[in-house]
Amino acid sequence: MAGDSEEDPARLSSDRWTSGQTTAGDSRAALACRLCGSADLVSVVDLGASPPCESFLSEAELDRPEPTYPLHLRVCADCRLAQIPPLIDPVETFTEYAYFSSFSRSWLAHAGKFADEAVTRLGLDQGSFVVEVASNDGYLLRDIVRRGLRCLGIEPSVNVGEAAREAGVPTLTAFLDAATGEAVRRDHGAADLVVANNVYAHIPDILGFTAGLRALVADDGWVSIEVQHLLSLLELNQYDTIYHEHFQYYTVATARRALATAGLSVVDVERLETHGGSIRLWARPDAVAGPPSERVHAVLTEEKAAGLHELSGYAGFARRVSDVRVDLLDFLVQARRRGERVVGYGAPGKGNTLLNHCGIRPDLLPYTVDRNPYKQGRYTPGTRVPIFDPARIAEDRPDYVLVLPWNLRAELTRQLAPIAEWGGRLVFPIPRLEVVSP
Repeated sequence: MAGDSEEDPARLSSDRWTSGQTTAGDSRAALACRLCGSADLVSVVDLGASPPCESFLSEAELDRPEPTYPLHLRVCADCRLAQIPPLIDPVETFTEYAYFSSFSRSWLAHAGKFADEAVTRLGLDQGSFVVEVASNDGYLLRDIVRRGLRCLGIEPSVNVGEAAREAGVPTLTAFLDAATGEAVRRDHGAADLVVANNVYAHIPDILGFTAGLRALVADDGWVSIEVQHLLSLLELNQYDTIYHEHFQYYTVATARRALATAGLSVVDVERLETHGGSIRLWARPDAVAGPPSERVHAVLTEEKAAGLHELSGYAGFARRVSDVRVDLLDFLVQARRRGERVVGYGAPGKGNTLLNHCGIRPDLLPYTVDRNPYKQGRYTPGTRVPIFDPARIAEDRPDYVLVLPWNLRAELTRQLAPIAEWGGRLVFPIPRLEVVSP
């Protein structure tokens, strides 16, 4: 277990995998770094095994076997890319997907603000072409369509891609790789802006996906990538964002290395509050990139100070993860002993990492709720917690509501304000256990 060595960087490096264990069908598969090919992977935290986080169960599936997969974060000792083994085939995960971006009002506002700023910053007009990779249900490109700009979404999930088309967003059902990027460029022209929000962590083939980005973007164009910042994940104990859909976890330094493999240079970076702390990378083809901004240098300096450009910055994380688990379980057990009722709010992927790692089942959390109708009437993977419509909370008047999508804290605190009428309180498990009145 990684927790045995969390305080000693020298011991942290003892869990290393060799290239002789990397056959795709092996239960200990694909253990070479997917960016640089090194076999020198160092344990950061081992979360045990859990099912894919978006594989919600129907009632008919409750008595069937449910596959689980190891969830063990390691960092490459050579290039510093943090990663988990690619044990889940993205085709299985994303062909039909349970996550629809448009159900979060704050995320819609974030996307609309980005569209406004990108149009202004890049001088986009009706002659411009915008492509979004992993465009989901068209949550962002709807704003581009409303501005009269030509656009295309590339979305692998059939069901959410269909929702985008119904909303008037042209959408291609496909996974991005070099061949897809070249085909889109041939059929539609090169893109002035390629957007890749919260997808760069979701692809096991970093090199092929990055080559696809370069194929899509014009030789004088821009690529904008949003991804959770590994610095925030580690500093704020956000371990529940480690799940099988997220194959790797980026610093600016490792993102630069990845983009450089296809001739793309990071020229600017923005720090964002989304997902508990993200970065927005602005990249361009090498020939037109120019020197990186002061903001790039500033974030790199901060990462280096935190030890993330070496191995020392990863020591201690496993112990902090264990503390989160112990504190949450202690709260739930004590509440049950006092006869108080705790229910959940939200059924996000991150919540399923938390529930499975902590072993939280209906005896401690009788149900959770979610605004997404796709999830209502189903059960959380692994822990089998039933999911209801949010109206259930007002009907039952629980003592506490455990907020699983803690990254939407401001939005959900407003939504859940009515629980104060009966003395209900909110529970946020991360970065540390916090019980508050809404």
